[in-house]
Amino acid sequence: MSVSEIISIEPATGAVFWRAPVSDVNAEIEIARESWVSWAAQSFSARVEALRRFTNVVRSKSDALVDAIARETGKPIWDARNEVEAVINRVEISISAYMERSAQRRIEGALGARTALRHKPHGVLAVLGPHSMPADIPAAHIIPALLAGNAVVFKPSEKTPATGALLVECYHAAGIPPGLVRLVVGGPEEGRQIAAHPDINGLMFTGSARNGITLNRQFADTPNKILALEMGGNNPIVVWDAPDLHAAAIVVIQSAYLSAGQRCTAARRLIVQDGKHEAFLSEIVKLTNRLIVGGPFDTPLPYMGPVIDNEAADKLQEDFLNMMIKGGRPLRHLDRPDDSLPFLSPALIDMSDCTERLDTEMFGPILQVIRVPDFEAAIAEANQTRFGLSASLIGGSPQLYDKFWANTRAGLVNWNRPTNGPPVNAPLGGVGLSGNHRPSAAYAADYCAYPVVSNEEDNVRASIGIGLRDWTPDHD
Repeated sequence: MSVSEIISIEPATGAVFWRAPVSDVNAEIEIARESWVSWAAQSFSARVEALRRFTNVVRSKSDALVDAIARETGKPIWDARNEVEAVINRVEISISAYMERSAQRRIEGALGARTALRHKPHGVLAVLGPHSMPADIPAAHIIPALLAGNAVVFKPSEKTPATGALLVECYHAAGIPPGLVRLVVGGPEEGRQIAAHPDINGLMFTGSARNGITLNRQFADTPNKILALEMGGNNPIVVWDAPDLHAAAIVVIQSAYLSAGQRCTAARRLIVQDGKHEAFLSEIVKLTNRLIVGGPFDTPLPYMGPVIDNEAADKLQEDFLNMMIKGGRPLRHLDRPDDSLPFLSPALIDMSDCTERLDTEMFGPILQVIRVPDFEAAIAEANQTRFGLSASLIGGSPQLYDKFWANTRAGLVNWNRPTNGPPVNAPLGGVGLSGNHRPSAAYAADYCAYPVVSNEEDNVRASIGIGLRDWTPDHD
């Protein structure tokens, strides 16, 4: 069903935060199409200078951006501030990544011959952003796209449009021509229009596996268009022979409950050794009981805010109830103090005795416990998913970690570190339903421009040394 206006609601209060009419998708793409050629014709250094100005603008507007993120997502203000800092750091990291992966190269040959490798922009790239990190994840696509010489049509999540609008304002305030970064305010219908539009040259998407699969099928008919998918995960964290149970419990809590579990890299499954698990799970429950859940500006500062909206909270409660029906044993219930607001407590549920476990991304503060008899079973359980984004081993020896790394199917494999918070100067991507082998962050440069190889000489020299008849006048 189409709507004429998008309204942003603060999840922590239920108040209206922002509203705007739905954009004209055709008009926005046309503006971008008309603008990108002159931008692509500029030197790389000119584009770098413009994006460094963008960094300065974001820094000057950081308070407003932090406020928008906190209000629209419900994140604690410290979490929102970390996201803005990540946006600021994106520019220099993207410049370095472009120079490393897309820089011009030349190989000299004999007699003045040479091979040149250069990269060209695609044209107009669309970015469909998520609500979980409404500034940083879009910036991780938009900045490399602009550096490469593309124009961008950006549709933020309909749940966090104000943050997206403010981000676009920052590009324009930096002197980047308004036609190059176009904001589309809209919902799912506008997203579908963008994806199907004949005048885009590619699309970068972060969101659910269901929507990503739909896009993958749609783009199968247009192999000339680039498609980069990041679709989340059902991420395992394995705790094995951890010498410090308290520290290990903290890493698990950071993995599962940061941003109320609304990160694609959040831990969803905790895998432990059966018979050695009780003291460790008790430590997790004790720490979890101390976590403060509250609004983004509450005092004292909360560790967790609400999930994005009541619909998401309802779905998570339904999922938790279904897990209990299937035989799950709650170690800490998923509580909701106020049915009118989407605040949920962090939950822990033992699913070891359940023969049927759903392989889905429950996007919220629910952590499933699975007890296994040995480390081989732990690795097998970690791989028991169609996803493959992130995985961590907590504890164990270097030899055990080598075994874990070699046999775990994921794009991000950590040791004694949380599953989330990947370094922004490295690629981020996964296998299976987590992506389509288009990792973002430092590797976004790979799909924002395409390589052009040129064999070149300053003068024409050519001869045919074989396969010709002897010359005679009759052959003229």
